[in-house]
Amino acid sequence: MASADQLKALVKSHIDRDDGQFYSVAMQVAAHEAKVGHGKLAEELRDLIDAAKARGPGSPANLVPLARPRGDLANLLHVSYPKSRLVDMVLDAQVEEQLERIMKEQRLNARLRDHGLSPRRKLLLVGPPGTGKTMTASVLAGELGIPLFLVRLDALITKFMGETAAKLRQVFDAIAEVRGVYFFDEFDAIGSQRGLANDVGEVRRILNSFLQMIEHDQSNSLIIAATNHPEILDYALFRRFDDVIEYHMPSPSQATGLVRSRMGNYAPRPFPAKAVSEKVAGLSYAELRRAVDEAIKDAVMHDEAKITVAALNRALSERRRLSEKLKHNDLAGKHGGSTGSR
Repeated sequence: MASADQLKALVKSHIDRDDGQFYSVAMQVAAHEAKVGHGKLAEELRDLIDAAKARGPGSPANLVPLARPRGDLANLLHVSYPKSRLVDMVLDAQVEEQLERIMKEQRLNARLRDHGLSPRRKLLLVGPPGTGKTMTASVLAGELGIPLFLVRLDALITKFMGETAAKLRQVFDAIAEVRGVYFFDEFDAIGSQRGLANDVGEVRRILNSFLQMIEHDQSNSLIIAATNHPEILDYALFRRFDDVIEYHMPSPSQATGLVRSRMGNYAPRPFPAKAVSEKVAGLSYAELRRAVDEAIKDAVMHDEAKITVAALNRALSERRRLSEKLKHNDLAGKHGGSTGSR
């Protein structure tokens, strides 16, 4: 039987909507029942806890008390409730294995902590744009049934000395208070190496503050940082993360698989796999999804049940031209910037 202190802790954590504490106390009760010989009851309690953690998200109102950040946090965090699932992504086998392990450890969070172990929850995602980093944050939130908080770096970083660190402390206070996935996109904006030629004192202070805060964070939230430029991150950052997940551009077979699955019932019959594989090389997952969506819109507007091969080829070609133009402009901008700094 649960002790009086455990019963009070269960009620308090329920009122506070602190799922991590609730599950932790519930697992303590299960462990006590097993210790006194009530094995069947202990196993039933564990199964109920594991099932609750694995359950998908319900309505947003039932998920988290801080569903709508207030005050200064409203400017620093953007909240959403993704319904994304891992099956929606086309991933390398290694990346998929890493994500599955992270989700399993999160679902068995209380069991691991009861044995003095910590689940993976501080993640660094690296790779080219459009390869699935942002989608990963949405998938982890959707699979675990917790909200996704996008940290708005434009509001976080200011020109005033010390103000950014104070705002960063507010974010980490929220991380400790409300369980969720907290996503720092374009993380190199605050995580670049200390001592770079264009480094300024405020940037160093921000990075030092982040290093200290993530080092001491013991919350139940997931902290995810993503960057397209891992080479400029400060070396001290890497050991602060539990896992570094590396994303790559899709192979022709992966890209073709994504195109086929994205089209769903709109896929032409027979599916032109060879023709598609010749046109997808060099396109990211995000670019492929946009191309397929354009082809589907074309079919819908022409009242057609299937995407025509011509429409698909046209959409892929248009996306390739746009991708090449953007890459050219990006390179030109970098070249101009480096020339001007000399």
